[in-house]
Amino acid sequence: MNLLYHLGLWLYRLIARLMSPFYTKAALFTEGHNGLISKIKQQISHDNPIVWFHCASLGEFEQGRPIIEGYKVREPDHKILLTFFSPSGYEVRKGSPLADWVFYMPLDTRRNARRFLDIVQPSKAIFVKYEFWYNFLITLKKRRIPTYVVSATFRPSQPFFRWYGAFFRRMLRNITLLFVQNQSSKELLLQIGFMNTVVAGDTRFDRVWAQSQLPCHLPVVEAFCDQTKKQEICVVGSSWPQDEALLLQALRERPALSLIIAPHEIDSSHIDQIMERFASFHPTRYSHTPIAGGLSSDSRVLVIDTIGLLSSLYRYGSIAYVGGGFGDGIHNILEAAVYGIPVLFGPRYQKFNEATDLVSLGGARSIQTDRELIAQMREWIDTPQNCIEAGQICGHYVKEHVGATGTVLEHISLNL
Repeated sequence: MNLLYHLGLWLYRLIARLMSPFYTKAALFTEGHNGLISKIKQQISHDNPIVWFHCASLGEFEQGRPIIEGYKVREPDHKILLTFFSPSGYEVRKGSPLADWVFYMPLDTRRNARRFLDIVQPSKAIFVKYEFWYNFLITLKKRRIPTYVVSATFRPSQPFFRWYGAFFRRMLRNITLLFVQNQSSKELLLQIGFMNTVVAGDTRFDRVWAQSQLPCHLPVVEAFCDQTKKQEICVVGSSWPQDEALLLQALRERPALSLIIAPHEIDSSHIDQIMERFASFHPTRYSHTPIAGGLSSDSRVLVIDTIGLLSSLYRYGSIAYVGGGFGDGIHNILEAAVYGIPVLFGPRYQKFNEATDLVSLGGARSIQTDRELIAQMREWIDTPQNCIEAGQICGHYVKEHVGATGTVLEHISLNL
């Protein structure tokens, strides 16, 4: 298994290089790793203790953000090193003021792990959710550097719990503490002999709650909602083409419905595809619209073609649709639920505790077809009390789960 793991890393790097002329993300990944260790060595200084936070991508950064912010308050003299695996995380957050340095994470080879830790010499290492890197974890343990994984979830289908899982379980033995989201994760780990777990909850609740309390003023969005006295606003977050196809049918059947769409990918080809798909509903591009005026009263679709607005957009909706459920899995539904509005998404949501909880409670619904989508909109929107009650379920659910960050920081501060 060790040999297969290292062979997989080599193949990943090779494929990224081969694909870089054709795919932007592959090009960014390859370019970002060229001379990476040397760049880190040139920039790192050791005037103060360094704490290393690692996130796979942008979603994990938002999950880890409350911990970084809280840690900076508790230890203002410590420096923060932030690394990302994915270009979608690094490229968006490479200028983050929360960190003193932001880099790609070097590929998980033995040599890279040794060289990176020789340079950085972190006092602690904190990995967010699913980041388990064999060589880095082993080397951190050998150097007696406290290492934590936060907001993790575990399921029986994961390799740790399979007959072939010895290699993967070996990674967990190098972690000082695993902060898990729920009791079922803790029990699974206990079954395979791991007692280094704390049920802390999910730090995303803290993040979305804090975000919802901030003042927000988006003039173009407000003009879109108010100018034509739109009756039904569905905010669509992190959508993919299959999600958008279903929503097109809903627009055709519900004359009072309007959409604010913030797609997962905002490259020009996807934005052009959305504009063409919804052409008959006079779509408006957010970045092309002047703050005062410029909005057509006929426009029933506002396309958000910039990054960073989604978590604030949901406050303008009467319901939300979160994309990804026809692919690998839904995106963050808590960003919508915190505003007390009901949430719709596709069929692949079972890996997310908050989604299964809210479906069972009645605050969210999973749909598979445009007919199911339209029927659920009818149930919520045409009977306002149903919409209010479902939204209240979502809002209360988020509020009840706030507090994971404090639990994590208490343990980390004690170096347990």
